[in-house]
Amino acid sequence: MHDPAKRILPRSRLPPLNALRAFDATARHLTVAKAADELNVTPSAVSHQLRALENALGVQLFRRNKTRLKLTSHGETLLPSVRSAFQMIANAAAKLGDPAMVGNLVVSAPVGLSSRVLTRHIGEFLSACPDVQFRLIASNEDKEVYSPAVDLCLRYGTGIWPDRQVRLLTHVELFPVCNPAMINGQPGLRSVDELRNHQLLCEDNGTEWTRWLLDAGMPVAGFRMAEMGNAHIAMEAAVHGQGAALGDSLLVGDDLAEGRLVRLFERSVPAKHAYYMVCRHEMSANPLVAAFTEWLLTWVRSYG
Repeated sequence: MHDPAKRILPRSRLPPLNALRAFDATARHLTVAKAADELNVTPSAVSHQLRALENALGVQLFRRNKTRLKLTSHGETLLPSVRSAFQMIANAAAKLGDPAMVGNLVVSAPVGLSSRVLTRHIGEFLSACPDVQFRLIASNEDKEVYSPAVDLCLRYGTGIWPDRQVRLLTHVELFPVCNPAMINGQPGLRSVDELRNHQLLCEDNGTEWTRWLLDAGMPVAGFRMAEMGNAHIAMEAAVHGQGAALGDSLLVGDDLAEGRLVRLFERSVPAKHAYYMVCRHEMSANPLVAAFTEWLLTWVRSYG
């Protein structure tokens, strides 16, 4: 039977950035304790990240003994690519230190992207651009897309916004997630059919859950769905053990890597829409918008 807490990433997906950082630091020091000191986290957090990365990739990256670690052949294969990716991020960050990076930057983004991604990582951009006055508007409405007071909109949608420059940020996959305690609790949660014993938390009328269940070959009758308003609230309810939510692969990365959520089952379905960056045509050449866009694209590609 498939272990829902262990997954192998599809070839098109990348592991979370935090797990790769833990791998890179541990590969350099060959001890978890020194890697933890460098990353300013606990050794147990580093060990958790390494286990999550090995589970995600389906391979062992280190051989362990009492005092030292040694890279396996899989680890040695992965390491050069990881270091190259981090160098790419460093190069992008260096560009952000340009003297032109001064002024106000107003960004609008959906609540989920604002709360689960930007609030957790925006410090990376702001540290590189200390003279930028940043303002975030949590919204997915079109009024900000057409507002002259907003410099850049991050939007989840069809990609069609007339008279605006539109650039793809990323496509996403949807898959069930839940609090780790729900897997082994009463009732258990080891098969798709056992989802009937739990609330399915959804953002709409259950359309996406219906798509996932049908793709899994399950009749929808008998499953209990609770509407939570939007995807972010549904995922937050799942974090607190209120049921299972459909995780958006961009939004749940940190929660999975840090153990607040676990993925249930390997099956996923592509989201009907994608995330885009939308702005007025003249703003695409604005140094602050260009820098933020480059940082965000680099982060998303590296984070997966």
